[in-house]
Amino acid sequence: MRETLPEILARRVAESALRPDPAQAAVMRRLELLRVWLEAQAARRPGLLGRFARPAEPPRGLYLWGGVGRGKSMLMDLFVDATAIAQKRRVHFHAFMQEVHRAMHEARQTQVEDALTPFAERCVAELRLLAFDEMQITDITDAMIVGRLFHKLLAGGVVLVITSNRPPEDLYKNGLNRASFLPFIDLLRARLDVMELESPHDYRQHRLQGEQVYFHPAGKAGPVLAAIWEDLTAGAQPIALHLAVNGRDVELPRFANGVARASFWELCAQPLGPADYLAIARAVRVLILEDIPNLSASNYNEAKRFVTLIDALYEARVRLICSAADEPEQLYIEGEGSFEFARTASRLREMQSADWG
Repeated sequence: MRETLPEILARRVAESALRPDPAQAAVMRRLELLRVWLEAQAARRPGLLGRFARPAEPPRGLYLWGGVGRGKSMLMDLFVDATAIAQKRRVHFHAFMQEVHRAMHEARQTQVEDALTPFAERCVAELRLLAFDEMQITDITDAMIVGRLFHKLLAGGVVLVITSNRPPEDLYKNGLNRASFLPFIDLLRARLDVMELESPHDYRQHRLQGEQVYFHPAGKAGPVLAAIWEDLTAGAQPIALHLAVNGRDVELPRFANGVARASFWELCAQPLGPADYLAIARAVRVLILEDIPNLSASNYNEAKRFVTLIDALYEARVRLICSAADEPEQLYIEGEGSFEFARTASRLREMQSADWG
């Protein structure tokens, strides 16, 4: 007999793969109801009359929110993996919205009346379960699209399961024309059960607690950072995360499970500014930044961007793991800007503390 989701969680705890957590157990009981319904619908073999019957009304989906590192993504992965249906998909919300924009661009070339409809219809035809990880809406274009898209998905009978770091009411908070976004929040509340994962543990922080997160010299740190990346992402396939900032595209080359990985040159040798780094800080919870060089007048522009990046990460309480040419105080010791860098060096030190993030 197959294990239920609560039984899977209990087994992982018994094997010491997970810590006991009543909040996670409660979520798994709720997800088990969805799993049973989805599998029962997939197993139906309607007769001649049944083929023309209306499909069963889908149950309410789930919107699971809570602090960083509480295990939301892990629970979603267990649920999706254990749900024995073919028509399912688990995707990071940012990556999905990138697909939406590409599909709408292609549809516009065909002069279709509503560029969103073909994509939504394809999702409805192919999926019964759509699981979004880390929903976060900061871009006005996404804010204006997502309500119409979710209406179409829910009307088509797709069951939605969503994780987020914030409750529905805080999505697109203080965003431009937010009044137009409020009906989407009402839709989420009406069609999905909203659960807060009130776990006392920050599991992602627990994995890093007391661990070294600043490595120098950079040349020897590659294998260690690769192992940290593998651990924090649980081996998930990374994507290139694209963030829309003031009509421009900012790319994080590797992103998975809320963790981004990039080189100093990928983030600081590009013409990026404060708004770009703020968007990055909002989008990730952990940044692995590799190969920070010695800074001087010869790379003054890159150094200025690095200072701005660290400020954005610091204010957003993003966990930074990095490799550098030297200790923070020795990175920028001469030339214009070296005196002001003392604050950045101090922040780099503080961000290494066990209770950071």
